[in-house]
Amino acid sequence: MSKWFLFNFILLIILLWTVISHFSFPNLQTHIWFGLAGALLFLYNWTRNAVFETIRNVPNRKTKVRLARLSKRVVTVHRWTGNIALAAILVHGSLVVYQYGFTIYNNKMLVGVLAFVALVFQITTGWLRLYKPTIKLRYFHLYTGMILFFLIFLHIIL
Repeated sequence: MSKWFLFNFILLIILLWTVISHFSFPNLQTHIWFGLAGALLFLYNWTRNAVFETIRNVPNRKTKVRLARLSKRVVTVHRWTGNIALAAILVHGSLVVYQYGFTIYNNKMLVGVLAFVALVFQITTGWLRLYKPTIKLRYFHLYTGMILFFLIFLHIIL
């Protein structure tokens, strides 16, 4: 099993704990719901990285084949899930800026903007890989995903 499954599970628990322990739960504000939806969609897509790492590292051939077939079915919605996550995060950010205003001095807002920029790069490289699948683009997409994962983690805990 991949370490990314563990990281994804930890981020999921922290995300859910942060939402549930929010002072207004269960009557959460709209921007929190959109942020939660975007984060969950990102985690769904990022779990593919854990599946690929497991395929590379597991010695059992049956497990590799089973995971590869699962991943082949999921890849059809992978790009669209990323686009929906981008839309949800765009609405989340817009609602936050509308409600609280924009300031670069707020650490949570600054990390959120950086995560949004990383998500835009992630989506862009994902679509570019469809048209020109180079190894450089593949690694850029992978490392952007890792950076995005840790930026989302930081955004949630701030």
